[in-house]
Amino acid sequence: MSSNTQSASPDFEKALAVGRPPNIVRLFPHSRALIVSGKVIDRALMAKGKAMTIAANGRNHFVIRGALRAAAKANAAIILEIAKSEGGGAAYCAVNFWNLARQVDAICNELGITVPVAVHADHYGIKGEKDVEAAKVEIPSMFDAGITSIAIDASHLPDDQNLLASINLSPLVPPWAGYETEVGEIKGKEGLSTVDEALFLVRGLNAHGIFPDWIALNNGTTHGIEASDSGIQVPLTAQIHEALVPYKVSGAQHGTSGNSSERLRRIARETRTTKANVATALQMITWGVKVNEFGNAMLDENGDFVKVSGEGVSDGLWEEMVAYARAQGLKAGDYKKLNLPFENRLHGQPAEVRERMVEGVEAFVYDLLVNVFNARDTAPLAVEAILKAGSYDLGPKAGRIEDPAEWTEEKIREKAASLDVDKGPGGDFDD
Repeated sequence: MSSNTQSASPDFEKALAVGRPPNIVRLFPHSRALIVSGKVIDRALMAKGKAMTIAANGRNHFVIRGALRAAAKANAAIILEIAKSEGGGAAYCAVNFWNLARQVDAICNELGITVPVAVHADHYGIKGEKDVEAAKVEIPSMFDAGITSIAIDASHLPDDQNLLASINLSPLVPPWAGYETEVGEIKGKEGLSTVDEALFLVRGLNAHGIFPDWIALNNGTTHGIEASDSGIQVPLTAQIHEALVPYKVSGAQHGTSGNSSERLRRIARETRTTKANVATALQMITWGVKVNEFGNAMLDENGDFVKVSGEGVSDGLWEEMVAYARAQGLKAGDYKKLNLPFENRLHGQPAEVRERMVEGVEAFVYDLLVNVFNARDTAPLAVEAILKAGSYDLGPKAGRIEDPAEWTEEKIREKAASLDVDKGPGGDFDD
């Protein structure tokens, strides 16, 4: 693998010695896996320019394995992540906040993979005060388990509550860790984010000494299967990113599956996005479901997924999965709920079946990294960022610009009341 030559380099050895955060060193004291802060990955893609890397949602072990193999082959810095709905306290996946880092570390050591990897807790959703109180216990436990980056997502709430919840929870995030914020719940063409909304959130955070590495927007995508042909709104994304330049916040693109390669290339070229989340497509590939060139799962005339014989899981296991889904009343968009009950069955497949599951993900992710995202050879740039800092802690990209006196709770509520925003329809848009 391309990573093996790097593993012998003096730069890699130095990065391994100083670049792993304290929680990773404590968990894996003898490891040769370079698990790093999300900040390191962001800086590497910024250094490359007009580039973003995949944040692969590891809904099963085979996705994690395939994505890491692809990153090694592309010599690319990468993010492995799991969202709260996927791997939190009420998860539908066996991979979760508390075992993802252990799986990443084990696979990297097993395969000799040395490209820098961040372990990200995505969409840590806050929908009310009850979630805020639970987060005060749960978030520290996640960092104890090896998370190195987090998205605190209170976008379900009104703008003032989103900002106030984010301020309230920020002390739980170690200063060295990657930090993502979100404005505008991901719900497709409805409730699109605005410049004013994004500035309100980022300015308020800045006034309180909180400097996000990424911001996620509702810029036209949906989670899961892309049901419309609108997809990512590139000009809107670029406009918002440009307005945030003084605050040095990169973009995090959600809902990537189902968007055309050209649209994703434009996001890399024309916006300040460095992180692109991919979940549904990778899950489907491990199962052997036919996906088009955009990563959208294909349905037949009856609205059922098209299984490709000889790819992914065995045809027999797929038939069991479909039967289970029907018995549970699961529609196409809810097949994600098969992950938890069938994870061990996936591991129980013959070796050649397990390997083709991994190979499918590896090929798909490699193509994205090299031919769409422009992420090839970003691993050395991540190592360089660590060595330049001489530490696992790269520090913030921005400094305080805003006056804290203008962003008290009272003034936050006043400012939010004057925003002209459309949050779109209500409902459950988690993935």
